[in-house]
Amino acid sequence: MAPSLDEGNNSLFNFVVRDGNGVKGMVDLGLTKVPKPYIQPEQERIDKQNARTCPLQPIDLSKLNGPEHDRVAEEISRAASTLGFFQVVNHGVPIELLGKLKDTAHSFFGQAPEKKAVYRKGASPSPLVKYGTSFVPDKEEALEWKDYISMTYTNDVEALQQWPEECKEVSLEYLKTSVELVRKLLEVLMENIGVKPDNVKIDALIGFKLVNMNYYPTCPNPNLTVGVGRHSDVGALTVLLQDGIGGLYVKVEEDIEDVGKKGEWMEIPPVDGALVINVGDALQIISNGTYKSAEHRVRTTSTKSRVSIPVFTMPNPTEKIGPLPELVKRDGARFHEVVFQDYMNNFFSNAHDGKKSLQFAQANN
Repeated sequence: MAPSLDEGNNSLFNFVVRDGNGVKGMVDLGLTKVPKPYIQPEQERIDKQNARTCPLQPIDLSKLNGPEHDRVAEEISRAASTLGFFQVVNHGVPIELLGKLKDTAHSFFGQAPEKKAVYRKGASPSPLVKYGTSFVPDKEEALEWKDYISMTYTNDVEALQQWPEECKEVSLEYLKTSVELVRKLLEVLMENIGVKPDNVKIDALIGFKLVNMNYYPTCPNPNLTVGVGRHSDVGALTVLLQDGIGGLYVKVEEDIEDVGKKGEWMEIPPVDGALVINVGDALQIISNGTYKSAEHRVRTTSTKSRVSIPVFTMPNPTEKIGPLPELVKRDGARFHEVVFQDYMNNFFSNAHDGKKSLQFAQANN
C-alpha cells in the first residue's frame, strides 16, 4: 500500500520529498486516491471542461530577416505585450532533438528511485543539479503533482561533468540552441520598444540559465490537483517544450480582442514541433511594463504521464534590474531598480503569487 498521512504523521511527505521517491514513487505503489496534502483549495483547481483553447497560431520565425520581417516582428511584440505567451515554429531548435528530449525525460523519471534520489535537495553531489517535487513544498498550502530535475548552466565542461549522465548531452544541446532563440526574440522585442538590442543588454538579462525536466505522473483525481500551481516566471524569457498531452493554462491579464477576456484561463494547446515562449518578470520590469509576465499553471491527467522541458533565462543574481533608461526618459519609471537576488527572494517567499513580487518592484513602493 502507498504510505498514509495520519494526523500529525509526516510519513507521506517524507516518502515523496525527503526520501526522494517523488510523486511517481507514490503512484507506482498503487495509489487510488489523492492524499490530502495534494488536494488543492477549490479556487486553485483547474476546470478543464469550461476552459477555452488559446486561438493564437504559432509564429513562423523563418520569416524574420526576410520580406515579412516587420509583420512577424509585430506578431511577436503584440503577443508579448498582451497575453505574454506565444508559440513559435521554424525556431532553429532541431525537431529530432525535441523528440529525444521527451524520450529522455520519460527514461530519466522511469529509473529506480534511488538513482534519482541521488540528486535530491541536501544530498546532490553537485550544486548544479537538483531533483525534487512540487514548487516550494515547505510554503505551499497544497503540494503539486509533479517531479522534476533542474540543471543549472555555468559552462559546457561543468554541465557535461556534473549533470546526470542519462540526460546531460541532450539537455545541453537543447539549452544552447534555445538560448540562441531567446537572443533572436529579445532583439525583436527590444527594437519594438525603441531600444538598441546590443549584446551587453541581452547578456545582462540572460546571464543565468537552467533547464528543467518536469514529469507529471498519472493522477487518480485530476480534478482535485494541479501539476503546477499558478505562478509567473521570474526571469526574462522561458522556452518550453510540451508533449502532445496538453495541460498548460495561462491567465489573460487584460481584455485581448479575438483572444480572451481579463481573468480568463485558457489552454496553450500542444503543437507538434512548436516551442512555447513566455515573458518573465525581469523582462516586464526592464521593458517598463510593456511586456507582460502572465500567471500560468498546469493541470494533471488520469490517462497518461506528461513531460515538459523548460529552459529558463534570467539575470545573474547580483545583477541590478530596472526599466531601461531609454524608456524611463520617455515614459517615466513604472518599476524601481532591484538586485535580482532580492527580487527572487521575495518571489519565492510568495510562492504562487508572482503579481505580489511585481508589486515589490513597482516604482511607488
